[in-house]
Amino acid sequence: MKKLIITLALLTLGSAHADGLGALQQFVAEARSGRAQFTQTVTAPDGKRKKSSSGSFEFQRPNQFRFAYDKPAEQLIVGDGKKVWVYDPDLAQASVRAMDQALGATPVALLAGGDLARDFTLKALPAEQGLDWVQASPKRSEGNAFQSLRLGFKGKELAALELVDAFGQRSLMQFSGLQINLKLAPERFRFEPPAGTDLVQQ
Repeated sequence: MKKLIITLALLTLGSAHADGLGALQQFVAEARSGRAQFTQTVTAPDGKRKKSSSGSFEFQRPNQFRFAYDKPAEQLIVGDGKKVWVYDPDLAQASVRAMDQALGATPVALLAGGDLARDFTLKALPAEQGLDWVQASPKRSEGNAFQSLRLGFKGKELAALELVDAFGQRSLMQFSGLQINLKLAPERFRFEPPAGTDLVQQ
């Protein structure tokens, strides 16, 4: 469940000039679908313990997305427009939640079709490590699973997303090979629990 919260919080959401902010607004306005590879590094609050994972991400508006973690362990997270499914093949277990309960004011809600101005206050940040950064602060504090969120753009391309969750745990997701406005097959955003899967309704 914690991984779902981090991932959902991780998936949407510059400098003194507005390059980063403009890039974010343009990305949200123009990217109707997309696919990218990602690496995710989660650092404990003490800064010493780290966990790394990788996989692929796909989205299609409105309200459809797919995270496929492949290393170090497989996990699938699918939003079909109405529900969010989390499937762990090693445990043969799947959980399902209503879309509106799972997303709320999270970045993935923006990527998959949320309202940027309604849900977030945006602030351009100084350029760092070759990227233009934007800070996104939820306008509603209730139910938020993170303390802070910022997005990094290289030119107009989404390159990184950094999140600090409610417990001080830092997650950095770095994207590569981003392609936007692809024609994605509808079945990419559907999930049917395999036979024998233990299903948990949330």
